[in-house]
Amino acid sequence: MFFLGVACLLSGVFVSGDRLRANLSTESDEDRVQRTNRSLQSVLIGLPSIVVALFFYLN
Repeated sequence: MFFLGVACLLSGVFVSGDRLRANLSTESDEDRVQRTNRSLQSVLIGLPSIVVALFFYLN
């Protein structure tokens, strides 16, 4: 759950639309790619934990 939370923070899901638009317009393309890659890596790290938790929950 920790890494999924980190991915959400890095991708900007917890901010409003106008704030996200302002953040995206002021960051460089390189920074955006780096932020997206870190967010994706965090999701991939946290995904096995979610799969295991769902497996135990459903059994």
